[in-house]
Amino acid sequence: MLAPSEVAVVAAKVGEKKANLPWWKMLILGMFAGAFIALAGVGATFANVYVGKLAGALVFPAGLAMVVIAGSELFTGNNLMVIGLFDRRFGVCKLFKNWFFVFIGNLLGALAVAGLVAVSGVFDPIAETVMSTASAKVNLGFAEAMIRGVLCNFLVCIAVWMAFAAETVGGKIAAVFLPIMLFVLCGFEHSVANMFYVPAGMFIAGLNGLVGPSIAGFLAGNLLPVTLGNIIGGAIFVGGGYYLTYLKKK
Repeated sequence: MLAPSEVAVVAAKVGEKKANLPWWKMLILGMFAGAFIALAGVGATFANVYVGKLAGALVFPAGLAMVVIAGSELFTGNNLMVIGLFDRRFGVCKLFKNWFFVFIGNLLGALAVAGLVAVSGVFDPIAETVMSTASAKVNLGFAEAMIRGVLCNFLVCIAVWMAFAAETVGGKIAAVFLPIMLFVLCGFEHSVANMFYVPAGMFIAGLNGLVGPSIAGFLAGNLLPVTLGNIIGGAIFVGGGYYLTYLKKK
């Protein structure tokens, strides 16, 4: 494995590469990542219902494993791009461009999986759980959702950082497993995961003629505060902290 000081250099170089991707590649790779996280959410939901919360937490890391190994762009992981920004490898406009197109791509990928799963009837046996999960997420208070977002992406970015340290496929999968399991088990809030969980509940409710969360409730009540929290936890705490520790010149 790489030492943390070496990981910091790798993270800066990876951030530079991501910042210079064409916008359409950011969008397509973002859709892949959104779909990967959503599919992990499908499996984790069934595991949670049929076995227990710990089982769901053990299944969900498959999402980030696919993101890291298969190659895609995940907004929450890309919060670590601030390391390259602080290292003056690219400007803030390129950072925000990446975050914007990747975020939209993640949303489209997650929505596609949510819609397909809802229409296919896969969630019919556990429809009540899916709808209650969506409702619980949009009914969190703004501060509560944001703080849970901070804690979540602190762990997600630590998982990505650890994956940078590993030099084998098996090592990268093992590296992401425990931090992601922790955030799911603790009930923290991940913006991209919620792009699946909340719309899935909305779609199920609509197909059954029930009233689910509104679009405004989803965007303002959950996605906005959770995204802000994710940025604080990933970009400021992890990215900023490690930049100051390993790359900032005296």
